[in-house]
Amino acid sequence: MLPIQEHFPDPYDQSEDALRRMVNRVAGTMHVDPSQIDVELFESEYEVSRTLVPFFSGEGSTAPAGLYFHTPEERQSIAVNASELKDPTALVAVLAHEIGHVILLRPGRVKRDEPDMEPLNDLLTIFLGFGVFTANSAFQFSQFTNDRSQGWSTRRLGYLSEPLLGYALARFAYERREEKPGWASFVKGNISPYMKRSLAWLKSNPQQRLLS
Repeated sequence: MLPIQEHFPDPYDQSEDALRRMVNRVAGTMHVDPSQIDVELFESEYEVSRTLVPFFSGEGSTAPAGLYFHTPEERQSIAVNASELKDPTALVAVLAHEIGHVILLRPGRVKRDEPDMEPLNDLLTIFLGFGVFTANSAFQFSQFTNDRSQGWSTRRLGYLSEPLLGYALARFAYERREEKPGWASFVKGNISPYMKRSLAWLKSNPQQRLLS
């Protein structure tokens, strides 16, 4: 899945209707029935309860970007921080991650208290084709200017380091036998060279192949 019109043809205007359409498309691509997922928005001061699985927007952040939980009726529910509607790329990454919980927490798969649940979930989004969004939303740098100051701001989304994201994308391409994946041009920032070096290493070490 890439940030192109062909893959995301629905109109996007940061509305709740646009969010629901995005959920339907992301869930459908991940082979999850979107009709079984309730969606809601919350503000940054939303109080995270102990039953939720938060997807934090940065190290030390107290405002999660997304949440996954079960309702008393045992329906799958995800909640999205309203601030994420401003950036559709990050929104797709958040939705893919939260819907990943729907998959991993099915009976007989991964326990909720699994120590590596969150990084495993990020890897799942790559395995299911949303790696470009997960990678491009992981580390964001932007310049700001206002009446009193100017400078740079940083934002981290997710649980994997840049080298690990680069390797995971390279492994994804390698296992699909993509010598020169066309989608690699969509990978931005420092993750792109990590991916290129990892893919070159995998090609030079064919004994490292995990899948037949």
